[in-house]
Formats: sequence, C-alpha cells, structure tokens
Amino acid sequence: MRKIIVSTWLTLDGVFDAESMGQWFAPYDSEDRRNYIRDGILDSGAFIFGRKTYEMLAPYWSSLKNNEMGVADQLNNSPKYVVSTTLQKADWHNSTIINSQVADEIARLKETPGKDIQVEGSADLIKSLAAANLIDEYRFLVHPVIMGSGKRFFQDSEHMAGLQLVKTQTLDKGVMLLCYQPAKS
Repeated sequence: MRKIIVSTWLTLDGVFDAESMGQWFAPYDSEDRRNYIRDGILDSGAFIFGRKTYEMLAPYWSSLKNNEMGVADQLNNSPKYVVSTTLQKADWHNSTIINSQVADEIARLKETPGKDIQVEGSADLIKSLAAANLIDEYRFLVHPVIMGSGKRFFQDSEHMAGLQLVKTQTLDKGVMLLCYQPAKS
C-alpha cells in the first residue's frame, strides 16, 4: 500500500502562506534544504494538491521543459490529483480533478501500486484527509522565524490526534525537518 506523505514548509509559529515566503522561506535557502526538497519530490510517485496550491504551481512548473532544479520532469510527468469542487479543468500534464467522494478516491489511490504519494501545501485538504485517517506521515520543514501573522497551517479551531515523532534532522541555517506519524491508539 502506498503512503500519503504531507510535505509542508512553515515558520516556528506555523505560517506557511506563499505571499510571505520572501520573508521566511527565501532567507533560509541552502543546498541542504534544496537537496531535501528535491529528494522528496523524486521519491514520490504522484502528487495531491488542493485547488489553490495547484493553481499556484501548475503555470510555473508546466512551463519548464529542461528538468529545471532536477525536479521539473518529475513534477510535469507524474500523476497529479487536484481536489476541488470548483476547478473546471486541469491542464497541467497528467492531472486529474477529484471533485467528490474525496476520502474514498484518495483511499483508492493508496491501494494502487507505485511509490508514495506526496501532498504539497494544501492545509484545508490535509485537514480533511487527516480527519479521514488517510495521512501516513507529516514532513515539516520548520524555518527559524516567527512571523506573528499570516496564514497558518494549523488553524485555531483544529484538533488533531496525537502524533509520534519518527525523525528529526537539522539542515543548514537552522531549518529543522520534523517527521511525524499518527500515533497508534
């Protein structure tokens, strides 16, 4: 069975919005972090996005034709699943829209052969997948900055079941990789 792996980049206080990435993501760029991100993409057999993340990434990556950053070919050619009730078409090569029975469709994807499936960004989608017990692992790249405001990955009203820390790694410039799996009850 394939695993659903959440891959998210955020600040110490949980901010992950793209509009402020110049303040909290860009200053902590390093070869170490780029290698980790690249390896995670290359180790994935498919990707799941919410509509907003898909609409942000699709125009950029689909325009790249020379395997830029060592991952463009993987992102452009791998199966991509977009969870949205409003998106009418998904033009990025090999993209499929999931617009109903999301938990059932994702559970079916987990049963198909292949490498693990990575979910990028998409906090609202991840919340619903977590509620359906479909997330197998969370991989957070935590950047050593407190933004104070901005869109947070975990909303105040959310309650998540316990998580078990399975791996930590310190990357250059104080960025921490924290890997968690849902705790066994």
